Amino acid sequence: MSSSPAPDALLSPADVRELAAALGVRPTKQRGQNFVIDANTVRRIVRTAQVRPDDVVVEVGPGLGSLTLALLEAADRVVAVEIDDVLAGALPATVEARMPERADRFALVHSDAMLVTELPGPAPTALVANLPYNVAVPVLLHMLATFPSIERTLVMVQAEVADRLAAPPGSKVYGVPSVKANWYADVKRAGSIGRTVFWPAPNVDSGLVALVRRSEPVRTTASRREVFAVVDAAFAQRRKTLRAALAGWAGSAPAAEAALVAAGVSPQARGESLTVEEFARIAEHGQPTGSTRGAHNEESGQL
Repeated sequence: MSSSPAPDALLSPADVRELAAALGVRPTKQRGQNFVIDANTVRRIVRTAQVRPDDVVVEVGPGLGSLTLALLEAADRVVAVEIDDVLAGALPATVEARMPERADRFALVHSDAMLVTELPGPAPTALVANLPYNVAVPVLLHMLATFPSIERTLVMVQAEVADRLAAPPGSKVYGVPSVKANWYADVKRAGSIGRTVFWPAPNVDSGLVALVRRSEPVRTTASRREVFAVVDAAFAQRRKTLRAALAGWAGSAPAAEAALVAAGVSPQARGESLTVEEFARIAEHGQPTGSTRGAHNEESGQL
């Protein structure tokens, strides 16, 4: 690796505000933009993510570059995906100015993360991001589905979303995000982040979620789309028993009951009590009919 960057390479609160002012940037609620302004926080994120010197890290929503620069200190390469025209245009120059010895290790993709299907350079090994609150779950699931080389993920999201992603079966907040994230990875809460490290300060707390991709995929003959269709149906009416909630998916309540019994799941159970493996077994035994059934958006961020 190149020599270590200068101690002041990371952005201070004053640097963030000056850079934003020079670009005419005001964080927008529409894109869920809250810029991290604390260098200690971004270093903590990189530490918690266990970024290694040989990692190729993909970052979604780099904003003004606070986390990007900290990632460049620790990783081999960083690929940032940014949708905002002004921010995407400015970030390479920020990297060049503050960390010139690492600039050749940085690449920018100017795109909506939900539309990204390939990245420049070597395959990414890690995903580290401060995800915009309004699209956090669908973006996370899209990246995990699209880039199977991503082994480790650490995302900063709204605390409530962090709780839901990491919730175990039986929890009151266990739902669609919990099951779908667990399809790809082992998921756990990895800390909390205070509001004062952001500009502007959000009116909600933030949390870190760590995901380590499963060493072996869920064992099932059903496709991911088929399994996720069952998950979506089960939680669309989460207060109903699975016999009732899956009636539309299976074609009728008796057909849903038959699939549940064949899968070894009680028809009187509710979706919030099932593991991803149990949802997969139900998908294997279901015989949904019609071209639209099972065609739910498999990257759904439905909460």
